[in-house]
Amino acid sequence: MSSTSKKHQSFCSEPMKGKPVTDIPGIGRVSGGHLQSQGYNKATDVLGKYLTVQENRNQFQGWLKDSSGANAKQQGDCYKAMRDWSDNNL
Repeated sequence: MSSTSKKHQSFCSEPMKGKPVTDIPGIGRVSGGHLQSQGYNKATDVLGKYLTVQENRNQFQGWLKDSSGANAKQQGDCYKAMRDWSDNNL
């Protein structure tokens, strides 16, 4: 049995271009709204932040917590999605 959600599997298996930030695993309506209010409207915007912190888990998750109010599980889900998508597509 897979340990990843359907949202994670779908996100990581498709191109990211054009996807809203709320399509990222771990990012729901509320945390997505916080990110959007700071200019992070698309999944690619969050990917850019992930890459600028050089894929560092602690820095990325700290930024996500501060920027969106995401809890530890949401931070982990988002980080794993960015990592897996990057591993598969970059």
